[in-house]
Formats: sequence, structure tokens, C-alpha cells
Amino acid sequence: MTLHISLAAEKLGSIGGLPITNSLLTTWVVMLLLALFSLKATWNMRMIPSGFQLFAETVVGGLYDFFSSVVGVHVKKFFPFIATLFIYILVANWVGLLPGVGTIGFFHDALFIPMFRAATADLNMTIALAIVSIIAMQYFGFKTLGMHYSGRFISFKDPITFAVGLLEIMSDLSKVLSFAFRLFGNIFAGEVLLAVIAFIMPFIVPLPFLAMELFVGIIQALVFSMLSAAFFSMAVSHEDGEQHNRGAVPHGA
Repeated sequence: MTLHISLAAEKLGSIGGLPITNSLLTTWVVMLLLALFSLKATWNMRMIPSGFQLFAETVVGGLYDFFSSVVGVHVKKFFPFIATLFIYILVANWVGLLPGVGTIGFFHDALFIPMFRAATADLNMTIALAIVSIIAMQYFGFKTLGMHYSGRFISFKDPITFAVGLLEIMSDLSKVLSFAFRLFGNIFAGEVLLAVIAFIMPFIVPLPFLAMELFVGIIQALVFSMLSAAFFSMAVSHEDGEQHNRGAVPHGA
């Protein structure tokens, strides 16, 4: 038996012309797990939490305090989105490490096709997450500053300001690539490492590498959500500067 590693997610079938890949199937599993946990945690909420509700409130409260230190006063605007990003990416990363993911499957044309593959080890998924994050950045910018936010990209005051606007557009587009490839590269590399180690020495030896990948899963979810939070904060930071300037004019007069 030879080790086969595919950069792209393998196709399992199709539904109504929509290709179903092993990473998409894992994504549905992650979504189902998160939905079931949310229902369980909020099914019978009490003033004095216990069980799933206590765990959920501890996680949400801890994340809120953490992201407050990143985005400050704007945390209430961004928290639902960045917390969802963190939790989804973390669970998706960790589900990819469960027994059976990458090992349960079938043979097709002498190649082994796994039924499940880490959702974030698919570049399509990480690009989609990056695009959603950048779109959310623009949404928060326009929601907070209105049409004044468009001056960040398009301004005809002078050639320098116009050139800076073009650079801002290129910068936001490049964020999609940096977000997507950073997350994909780290998770896919870990998946390949575990596959190679397990193929060569399947017993005991992979355990330290598995522990390392658990840590990497946390770090990558944290990096993605923290960078998103920082970019959201930058998008609305002009509001504080404009308010400061408006307050400073009468004082100087």
C-alpha cells in the first residue's frame, strides 16, 4: 500500500450537480456539532448555570474579555462575528484530528479516497472564510462611518491621496490571500505530517505530533480571529480620529 496525499479535496459524489468533497462533508459535521452544542447549552437556561450552559458561558465570557483587549470599545460590534470565527475554525481544525478522519474511506482506481478530510485543509474553505472576513470588515466600516468610509479607497483630493486609496484596495485584496494561505498551509502541513508519521510508524510515535497539532489548531484559530478583529478595529478607527479632530477645532479657536 502506498501513501497518497492530495492537495485538493477528493470528490465523493454530487447532489444536483453540486460536487460533494470529503472536506465539505467534514464541514457539515462541524456545523452539526456546533448546532447541537448550541441547542444543548441554551435549551433550558437558568440564572445559575451548570453543565453545558456553564461551559458555554465560560467560553463566551473568556473570549469576550480576550477580544476586548484587542479591539477595545468596539468589541460589542465585532464580538459575535469574531467569536464565531474562532469557535468554528478551532472545532474544524480539531475535528480533522479525530480518529477516522483521513483513514476511513474507499478505493477508487487503486487510490484510497478518505471519507473525511479536515475542513480547513481545503483551500476553498479558507478562501471563503477570508472573503467573508474582508467583506465583514467593509460592512463594519460603512456601518460605522457611512459613506465617509469610501474615502479610504477613493479620493480625488490630490494624486498622493488617490494613490494611497489604490494601495488600500490592493492591501485589502491581499488580505484574502494571506488569510487563506496561512490557515490552509498550517493545517494541511500538519495533516501531511501526521499522515507520513502514521504511515511510517503507526503506533505511539504519532502522539507527540498529534498534541502539537492540537496546539497549532488553537493558534491558527486565534491568529485568524485576532487579525480579523484588528482589521475591523482599524476600519472604524477613523471615526475616533474624526471626532477628536472636530473636538479639537473649537478648543484651538
